[in-house]
Amino acid sequence: MLPRRSSLTGLAVGLFAVYVAHTCWVMYGIVHTRPCLAAARANDANDGCIRPYLARRPKLQLSVYTTTRSNIGTENNIDLVLNVDNFDVESKFERTVNVSVPKKTRNNGTLYAYIFLHHAGILPWHDGKQVHIVSPLTTYMVPKPEEINLLTGESITQQIEAEKKQHYALDEPVSHWRSRLTLNVMVEDFVFDGSSLPADVHRYMKMVQLGKTVHYLPILFIDQLSNRVKDLMIINRSTTELPLTVSYDKISLGKLRFWIHMQDAVYSLQQFGFSEKDADEVKGIFVDTNLYFLALTFFVAAFHLLFDFLAFKNDISFWKKKKSMIGMSTKAVLWRCFSTVIIFLFLLDEQTSLLVLIPAGIGAVIELWKVKKALKMTIEWNGLVPAVKFGAFTESEKKTEEYDTQAMKYLSYLLYPLCIGGAIYSLLNIKYKSWYSWLINSFVNGVYAFGFLFMLPQLFVNYKMKSVAHLPWKAFTYKAFNTFIDDIFAFIITMPTSHRLACFRDDVVFLVYLYQRWLYPVDKSRVNEYGESYEEKPKRKPHKE
Repeated sequence: MLPRRSSLTGLAVGLFAVYVAHTCWVMYGIVHTRPCLAAARANDANDGCIRPYLARRPKLQLSVYTTTRSNIGTENNIDLVLNVDNFDVESKFERTVNVSVPKKTRNNGTLYAYIFLHHAGILPWHDGKQVHIVSPLTTYMVPKPEEINLLTGESITQQIEAEKKQHYALDEPVSHWRSRLTLNVMVEDFVFDGSSLPADVHRYMKMVQLGKTVHYLPILFIDQLSNRVKDLMIINRSTTELPLTVSYDKISLGKLRFWIHMQDAVYSLQQFGFSEKDADEVKGIFVDTNLYFLALTFFVAAFHLLFDFLAFKNDISFWKKKKSMIGMSTKAVLWRCFSTVIIFLFLLDEQTSLLVLIPAGIGAVIELWKVKKALKMTIEWNGLVPAVKFGAFTESEKKTEEYDTQAMKYLSYLLYPLCIGGAIYSLLNIKYKSWYSWLINSFVNGVYAFGFLFMLPQLFVNYKMKSVAHLPWKAFTYKAFNTFIDDIFAFIITMPTSHRLACFRDDVVFLVYLYQRWLYPVDKSRVNEYGESYEEKPKRKPHKE
């Protein structure tokens, strides 16, 4: 049995190494593009090279138009909102303009921005060498529910929210305004090989024949990753103008290709059902993080995935083979199950990213299964009526339960008044969406603030039995590694502050467990985590030659 477990772990580590190596190779292929080598030898029309039009240093102009139509052929029914004469592709700028909102857009319609890069002094539709790109300035999202004081009914923005309620239901998506538009132009004088054009860049390229050589026009790109939920504004029927911040910066070819792949990944997540808010959490990882730190984050996330799998495997294996609760705190198992379910409901109520919500949900299901094992529960069906039965405990297990109850008795004198007092304080001073939201927040604040104290019964049982051999140390070790990794992600992924602080709380608890492991060396005569003693195992007969 041991070789099989080892082979599974080895297979997981091997697949992890292959995954990391493959990802590094793919990332290298994205950021490093092979240039056309023939361009360095000769300037022949048949060399297959595609040269940059920007190398000719043309005088350019940037124009931004808005319209309710997704396709335009002429200058009719469009509004010019920004015009930059003598546009310098090397110079960074940011400008805020007021955009008129048509009636169609105010009635949940869509407004598009058309960005043209064309020769100075020539209208875009009269310039054969213009490039343009289209981006919607509106998106649909369910507005954030109103928060009120549950005792007085007073809201923070009562009049404004009342106006919104006249037009929109809180559970229906409404049109929101994207207040930022981030533009980029690839400025490298890079010569592409026409026979091996990268597919990601190719769809943004427009080629023209100039004499005997082929040139690609300036590559114009809209950074959709910079469109964050925090910048969205609800469009009301009374809104006639809204601000739009247009920012521009040059971009390198490597970063352009990387950004295109990241935008495609976010789009794929939305196609799989991720909401605008869920996709925004992923965007924040890329936009708000330095590229070098982002690379470090990738490797950290890869190790997190590996440790998650190994901790899951060892934890399931531990509880699946668990035959006795000697040395294990049943109260700690019950509390861990309760707190995990409460945290999952809290994250669900806060509409947290699926990146955090899905693992929390899986963890809650596993903890419920552990409770069934710890209490030795069996379910028997009498027709359609289930009957729950509990198994009998041995004398040693009853002794452990006695220590467990003693520890919980002392803790209850401290924890219950603190939790009740915190709930009353939040009811009086903090605004919530509903009574359910207040109840979940009160529970979760108790879990986050004082939840680690409920791990003390297990520490107390360890102290009384002078042993830690009954604990699942393999799973503990992998979870500890992930706890330290969570400390890093706590500053990267958006999550409630209380959930972020809880990541650091777990570090302290694990250090206490490590101290107990050092204080109580493993005694092979004691019962291990599978309810067995090493000295009780029959000795193997010597192998005959």
